[in-house]
Amino acid sequence: MNADLLYSDTEEALRDSVRRLLADRCPPEAVMRLYDPAPPDFSGVWKELAADLGVAGLLVPDELGGAGAGAREAAVVMEEIGRAVAPVPFLSSAVLATIALLTAGDTETLPALAAGELTAALVVPLSTAPGDAVAGVTIGNDGLAGEVTGVAGVAEADVLVVPAAGPDGLGLHTVSRAATGVEVSPVLALDMTRSLAHVRFSGVPPSRVATGSAEAALAAALQTGTALLASEQLGVAQWCFDTTLKYIKGRKQFARTIGSYQAIKHRMADLWLEVSSAAAAARYAADTCARRDPDAAIAATIAQAYCSDAAVHAAEECIQLHGGIGMTWDYPAHLYLKRAKSDQLALGTGYRHRARLAELVDLPAT
Repeated sequence: MNADLLYSDTEEALRDSVRRLLADRCPPEAVMRLYDPAPPDFSGVWKELAADLGVAGLLVPDELGGAGAGAREAAVVMEEIGRAVAPVPFLSSAVLATIALLTAGDTETLPALAAGELTAALVVPLSTAPGDAVAGVTIGNDGLAGEVTGVAGVAEADVLVVPAAGPDGLGLHTVSRAATGVEVSPVLALDMTRSLAHVRFSGVPPSRVATGSAEAALAAALQTGTALLASEQLGVAQWCFDTTLKYIKGRKQFARTIGSYQAIKHRMADLWLEVSSAAAAARYAADTCARRDPDAAIAATIAQAYCSDAAVHAAEECIQLHGGIGMTWDYPAHLYLKRAKSDQLALGTGYRHRARLAELVDLPAT
């Protein structure tokens, strides 16, 4: 089947709704205040996205109260979140935790997640790549015990989805973040628009999720997250390119528009090609994921390996081509560089994905 990578009318309408909401409720000057001693609370923005626009249930089937959409629609939301560097837990709750629960056969928590009544977090390090072993939490007679570091979205979560090793192997469990024995320690991260925390469990009674394989649930969640994170990186890169292009068209130096200088033209042409290539890679990854194509794992790995570097390069060019203002704290370019750098390490580094790609296509190890 040939892939159609063009955006549908429904996807464009979804993009317009998300972009308008984030522009109104999450402008750059508000996001920059996250680095202040008393940062603002953006939980209301997530509630509007999750409940009013229904993005929390995009990947949840109709019969469980969701929108019954797919990865293509979720990728559009991720693009807009990247474009706005929005501090919302869409990736951690509506993608990673939701896909894990869905694959494991959950029918109790998903309806509340889809309705935006609850927010969840998958308790694995954000740096975990597809295929990586997950360890840190065990389950015994006293309940869950152990510690997991660098977990995304815990600060916003009501429910924690916890993979835990027990006598019968790895199982998937849900616990309330407010449960006795759950200790959450926020982490001071480079990118303050995506919260990270260490989570410790001490004798926490869990609720085991349905019947599905925990290994399969984690694999599905991490692969889907990898595919969709590329779309967020595309959104970051596209904002950086568009903003830089507008700036060099208007900024004058030595009585000439700086965009007329050949060196800058060449850099922008190279960047346009890189961002366009990232768009193709991210879009194909989302499309194959939506269609459950046999090449979905390969497409996700390629997209993540390419788009992670493209986003960082676009953010670096944005800062450099803006000159002095690009280096200031009052200009939002630093937000995009921080998000791009943190995304570059999320769900596996580019090196890890290139190594995994070699495994997927049966290249011999050197």
